[in-house]
Amino acid sequence: MKFLASQVSYFLSQSQSRQNIAALGKYVAFLLGVITLYSVLFHVLMLFAEGREYSWLTGLYWTLTVMTTLGFGDITFESDIGRVFSVVVLLSGVVLLLIMLPFAFIRYFYAPWLEAQINAQCPKSVPEGTSGHVIICNYDTIAPTLIKRLNQSEIPYFVIEEDPATAARLYQSGISTINGKVDSKTTYERLKVKDSRLVFANLEDTTNTNITLTVREAAPDVAIAAITSDPDSIDILELSGASHVMPLKQRLGEYLANRISVGEKRANVIGKFEDWVVVEFTVHHTKIEGKLIRNARIREKTGVNIIGVWERGRLLPARPDHVLSAFSVPLGVGTAEQIRGLEKLLKSDAREADSVLILGGGKVGRAASVALKKKGTTVFMVEKEPVRKENIGDVPDRLTIGDAADRETLIKGGLMEASLVILSTNDDAVNIYLSIYCRRLNPDVRIISRITHDRNIEAIHRAGADFVLSYAPLGAESVMSILQGREPIIMGEGVELLTVDLPEKLAGKTLLESNIGAKTGLIVLDIKMNGETIADPQPATVLPTGSKLDLLGTTEQLAAFKKLFSKK
Repeated sequence: MKFLASQVSYFLSQSQSRQNIAALGKYVAFLLGVITLYSVLFHVLMLFAEGREYSWLTGLYWTLTVMTTLGFGDITFESDIGRVFSVVVLLSGVVLLLIMLPFAFIRYFYAPWLEAQINAQCPKSVPEGTSGHVIICNYDTIAPTLIKRLNQSEIPYFVIEEDPATAARLYQSGISTINGKVDSKTTYERLKVKDSRLVFANLEDTTNTNITLTVREAAPDVAIAAITSDPDSIDILELSGASHVMPLKQRLGEYLANRISVGEKRANVIGKFEDWVVVEFTVHHTKIEGKLIRNARIREKTGVNIIGVWERGRLLPARPDHVLSAFSVPLGVGTAEQIRGLEKLLKSDAREADSVLILGGGKVGRAASVALKKKGTTVFMVEKEPVRKENIGDVPDRLTIGDAADRETLIKGGLMEASLVILSTNDDAVNIYLSIYCRRLNPDVRIISRITHDRNIEAIHRAGADFVLSYAPLGAESVMSILQGREPIIMGEGVELLTVDLPEKLAGKTLLESNIGAKTGLIVLDIKMNGETIADPQPATVLPTGSKLDLLGTTEQLAAFKKLFSKK
């Protein structure tokens, strides 16, 4: 009954529904008027044209049987005028009852009622007692990845969706959705924004500003993380009350520029957690190129622990017999002092990359260009739209206006001179095409690409890209780092830093006996227990009861970990 009441309430609360009911009511009133008129005319014609008299109920009965084409034949006219009247009643009945009435009923009542049934399924407020949740203002490309991360960390969330039908569809698919307006104070009050952990404003800059002001009115102290596509909007969002403003496209460009070391510096810091620094570094033209990891003796010489190796865009376990080729990019963890020691070990007279070609001069491409110029790297850029030439300015050393899919444009732009290509267009299909093209023209060039949709990661690797950074994981990691009070660690390829409680099944076992790496592919970074941390644990390290593990891997690997080692 409560569900039916909510449907009726929603149906009647819509102005369009009320208008539909009024229109249907008018038609029904008109139809009743026609039936009444025909019933009266039946009596008149029977009495004066044929000399017969019937009751009023009989007149109504005859009218309905004729209009509905039932035609029992027990009461009929014998005069011509009576039969003409019968034909008129029959034809008007076919139109008014058999055609117009079903259409009006479906159009003005049945279809809106079905829609109300669907729309009423999505709640408009969170359950009583809800607290510590994250409010996501839009189900965009970032939201699915962020929701996965929130579920892993067991943090409740709610997505705001203005369209009732879309909200109902999301809710039915298992997404915690609330139907409401993102710029309405009432919506956030129903979401218990004062008890929430964070509000994530992930729409366009102007809407995010409105959201920030609205949330601040309802909850002055709640944390608000807002994304912006234009760096000029950062100040406006901060003045509006946003606690954290994330220019994700600018960050994406910077991460693309830093993905592979350029210039003299080899080790690239990609994140920090607690006292540990996560770096990746190139071995091309260094003394450890071509050696096995065990023979390189990186840990003995610097203290840096090699926890994985990127090979053509895939993170592989750092096995002692892994050969460090020219295209290998090891992933290491160590202290700041140990990282400086690693830089000394990797020092080489040969520069890793003297010039970089950027294909695409949008916000991401321009941010990558600025980051590379700060490192003293020569930057070439190819941009299709001439209108952007003024915006790009003199940041790249060489700017070529033209279609990057044209061979002459690519050659003129510097493909054969560059050792690294960054694909920064916002079209995944274009980046996949350009990756194939660049790889065919220059097989030795390293290719880094941005991807908007995670589903295209496999395709871009098959096309020849060495590294890929996706917009969605960047946004999700940025939000998670705020929630967890740490710096963001952008690994790429869906690889993330994950913290989990040690399952009871593994308590007391050694790391080797647990088979975590062999069964799931996860890399154990450290073990935490009573405020102490065991970094880079050895195979013989015992996993103590009640400890926490910092793991490196994908969400799929974490799901496999929980499935294998959780209670059954």
